[in-house]
Amino acid sequence: MANPIKIIVAGPRGRMGKEAVMLVNNTPEFELVAVIDRRNNGVMLSDLDGFSNMNVRIYSDVEECFQNVEADVLIDLTIPETGYIHTKTALSYGVRPVVGTTGFTKEELEELKELAEEKEIGCIIAPNFAIGAILMMKFSQMAAKYFDNVEIIEMHHDQKLDAPSGTAVKTAEMISENRSSQKQGHHDEQETISGARGADYEGMRIHSVRLPGLVAHQQVLFGADGQSLTIRHDSYNRASFMSGVKVSVETVMTLNTLVYGLEHILD
Repeated sequence: MANPIKIIVAGPRGRMGKEAVMLVNNTPEFELVAVIDRRNNGVMLSDLDGFSNMNVRIYSDVEECFQNVEADVLIDLTIPETGYIHTKTALSYGVRPVVGTTGFTKEELEELKELAEEKEIGCIIAPNFAIGAILMMKFSQMAAKYFDNVEIIEMHHDQKLDAPSGTAVKTAEMISENRSSQKQGHHDEQETISGARGADYEGMRIHSVRLPGLVAHQQVLFGADGQSLTIRHDSYNRASFMSGVKVSVETVMTLNTLVYGLEHILD
């Protein structure tokens, strides 16, 4: 067997991060070599509950981690501010990032792309790693050729920091490639409570729901005279994202630029 891909996971105690640690640990062609966590610096991951037999060191300083650990890929599933720093640092050390953190600005994405191309290594940033969610976005993009009026409702757990979700924004961006910007609804429409019509993206409306018990859900509603079309995807647990993480780790080893969105690497 070829040498395994050496992987560092950032955010191992988070719900997504823990799933990623388990994915790496249970994939023969992957090797977990370290984790980055804002707590527990210097102790072994196996010392924490739920990580028995995972004898890799925890680093709180990202620079120290990359200086001391030889790695091929960083999987980052943290928050936008931290994820941006981790991604930029990984690229500067020649480590290929696979990032599930959303909320990066366009300027940050452009800066990271320039750095990846300067280093001639791959980087994948994906608003959503669930294969079904990628298909939902692709199908919505196809439908936009035939339906001008569309609204997006995204529903997530109440601990999510960004709204609208990266998936909703990415969906709107993909739809806009097949739809001209236009105002929807009545031309004299007025909100009696501010925000009632949701966020406005080129006339499309995006509505964000945050409730405990939810994981990640989105529906795209198209309307036309006498008919409607709803395209929906539901993730019921975070294991649903791991197939996309695995594909991304394998694919990022072959890239020399930044790719934003899993739809660009799926056939």
